[in-house]
Amino acid sequence: MNTQFTVNRKTPAYWRVTFHNPPINLLDPDTIYELLTLMDRFETDPELKVVVFDSADPDYFIAHYDMARAGEAQKTPSASDLPAWFDFTTRLAKSSVVSIAEIRGRARGIGSEFALACDMRFASREKAVFGQPEVAVGVVPGGGGNEMLARLAGRARALEIVLGADDYDAGTAERYGWINRALPDAELTGFVDNLAHRIASFDSRTLSEAKRLLNRAGLPDAPELIESRTAFLSLAVTESTRETLTKAIAQGLGRAGGFELDLGARLGRLERSG
Repeated sequence: MNTQFTVNRKTPAYWRVTFHNPPINLLDPDTIYELLTLMDRFETDPELKVVVFDSADPDYFIAHYDMARAGEAQKTPSASDLPAWFDFTTRLAKSSVVSIAEIRGRARGIGSEFALACDMRFASREKAVFGQPEVAVGVVPGGGGNEMLARLAGRARALEIVLGADDYDAGTAERYGWINRALPDAELTGFVDNLAHRIASFDSRTLSEAKRLLNRAGLPDAPELIESRTAFLSLAVTESTRETLTKAIAQGLGRAGGFELDLGARLGRLERSG
């Protein structure tokens, strides 16, 4: 039974999946386990064509990974040759089911990488915030951000996003190719619903073949993803990263409040050694 996700079957062909993990929608090992369980359901439902992911928290789509649980062993519903997160994201990208992220609030770190793993991304112009803050705490994006941002935004803008480790509004994210469109908040859900219903009305075999052919334009392969994950893990255990994370946690990282709401600016002002 899922505890962090609510599934609303709008029609047999179109589901909405809503993330709710208070207080700030941190992604943790339980989230990944539940996403893999959901992925099993997506792949075995013969009628399902479109899934829209959204959030129950207007301030956070997915805040980032829960660093307090970073050392936990990841449980999975079944064995895979890939690390659990990449098992989910690669299966989602290659699935015949079309995935759409409807983004309100903050999508940073693995939250941004979750959105990037979806086939399409639409965001609230007023309420969505994007970021890859990893470099500011001494690590690098390790969940697909390097690979997808370089493909979607281009090398120079990906370097700006990753090395600058700052927050970006939805309008900038749209111009950079990070998302498909930034829409007025009042219009976002209606637009996504209309698109999802439209796609769900088409022939499933044709949709699957079109997605397969378009995937040839460039999805990251497993060695690329694992190289970034290895770099993330190796940097995460350094003394300077541990010191930086300790300072950030003391100031409010991972907790509801101003530090998380304004994370890009707050990390830019964080004192670091070295």
